[in-house]
Amino acid sequence: MALLVHDMQRYFCRPFDREASPLAPVVANIGRLVAHARANGIPVFYTAQEGDQDWRDRGLQADLWGPGMTGAPEHQPILPELRPALGDFVLTKHRYSAFQRSNLETLMRAGGRDQLAVTGIYAHIGCTLTAADAFMRDIEPFFAADATADFCAEKHRMALSYVAGTCAVPMTTDQLLAAL
Repeated sequence: MALLVHDMQRYFCRPFDREASPLAPVVANIGRLVAHARANGIPVFYTAQEGDQDWRDRGLQADLWGPGMTGAPEHQPILPELRPALGDFVLTKHRYSAFQRSNLETLMRAGGRDQLAVTGIYAHIGCTLTAADAFMRDIEPFFAADATADFCAEKHRMALSYVAGTCAVPMTTDQLLAAL
């Protein structure tokens, strides 16, 4: 098993009230999973998009979402309560899936890991596509239902329904902790 903390950068979290649902409980649940993973030798991976991406790196995402984040300090950092620690892996994110143009699969395989617990935002975009990409690479994905968030409850439910029916096992944080 490996743990992925997907897109928990300030830029992506800014639509949410940091002190309210869904972000506050999601951050707390990701924190619990990260602490457990570190304490038990489970690798922790983070995605982090770079600011001021070149349009060639941004690709079609620029057509849909615009220029994206800047290099400003209020955009790029991962939320302080989830900050990567020594020994964690930070992957530069180029596309929705954490596997695209990263060495996530290589690092997992080198570490003998063939299962991935996905946490973070946005559930119906990057989290779902990462889970689907893992499945297509014969890496068994688990989707942390209460450690993922989305723009709205409807999109979150859609993501859970989609991954459950196609590529991943949705579980709560408590269920994942018990399984780990």
